[in-house]
Amino acid sequence: MAISRRARAARRLLVRMSNGSELSDGEFSIDRARERIDQLDRLPRPRHVDYIDTLVGGVPAIVATPTAVPPERHLLYLHGGAYVLGSPKSHIAMVANLAKRASATATVVEYRLAPEHVHPAAIDDCVAAYRALITDVDPATVTIAGDSAGGGATLSTLVALRDAGDPLPAAAYLLSPWTDLTGSGESVVTRAAADPMFDGTKIAEAGRVYAGDVPLDHPGVSPLFADLTGLPPMLIQTGMDEVLLSDSTRLADRARDAGVDVTLDLAEGMWHVYQLFAPVVPEATDALVRAAVFMRARTPATLSV
Repeated sequence: MAISRRARAARRLLVRMSNGSELSDGEFSIDRARERIDQLDRLPRPRHVDYIDTLVGGVPAIVATPTAVPPERHLLYLHGGAYVLGSPKSHIAMVANLAKRASATATVVEYRLAPEHVHPAAIDDCVAAYRALITDVDPATVTIAGDSAGGGATLSTLVALRDAGDPLPAAAYLLSPWTDLTGSGESVVTRAAADPMFDGTKIAEAGRVYAGDVPLDHPGVSPLFADLTGLPPMLIQTGMDEVLLSDSTRLADRARDAGVDVTLDLAEGMWHVYQLFAPVVPEATDALVRAAVFMRARTPATLSV
């Protein structure tokens, strides 16, 4: 199945950006990379949404609330960036797009990043934000979501909440989740030439930055290896041309074996976190539409009486 013209153009752009990045000459500056990814906030934020910078459970966050109709549910979003990059600014446009389609108030949290703060600092922040959120809203209206490292953090947060006896959210939405920081999935090799967004050779190195002294195969670091029993229904959405494809397919298998209701949504010809290109790339927009349908189905609005 052929991908759209706009998707082909986006792929070419990503290849050019990758070839011209600071990684191409073997050098890497976290500060430069953080500045670069936050430039995504230059993209127009969706209209008819209120944006508020705030603290949620002591964690900085941007809360995006659609204004055209009263939001009926809540989205806690954990951004990607290999646990060393990214912020609410880098992801707010995409998340607000999803929030409008799902009729949800979205909270995008700024969890602490490595190497300044290694595991479990990021997960501690995500747990704190969720606990603060559900002091005001019903967990049955909440979806936790995240892309790449944020997808892995979503899974780790759910496991931590379950183990602590907290009420769990109604659903989880994982976009190209990074669940195996050891890089043992076969797609790290078989999709290396196809994915213009993610360099599979850097997976274990990036994982060690985040994990600190904790082994990379520890379930808290690589939630693919965690006990997934009792987790809420999840939508896993992944491109077929990405190095983390095996992180998603193995997760779907392990979650189903644990009795979790799983939907695995694979997009032919798409790369790592292709949803960031909505609304320009139609495949990305369609993916967010499917995610909004999933969220609405799992967190139905309460009928007023």
